[in-house]
Amino acid sequence: MSCVIRHDRAAHRFQTDVEGVPCVLDYLLAGGVMTITHTGVPAEVGGRGIAAALVQTAMDTARSEGWKVVPACSYAAAWMQRHPDYADLLA
Repeated sequence: MSCVIRHDRAAHRFQTDVEGVPCVLDYLLAGGVMTITHTGVPAEVGGRGIAAALVQTAMDTARSEGWKVVPACSYAAAWMQRHPDYADLLA
């Protein structure tokens, strides 16, 4: 899935719009730890790898910023299990 993902640092959110439908990943940030609290992709645009792209962008951002990650959202936790190359980011 190729989509443009925007990082709204003030809102602690990664977002993309697919066919006019907003898809988001929300997080909290405290003490250099990003806690992913929600990954939301509405059913009408689901099954296209959008959630995976949101999580990977969040992980890549965490890595570049030197943050650790707590995948509190079940999708993000499952994604991290499938991508052991990001295990070093776990808080």
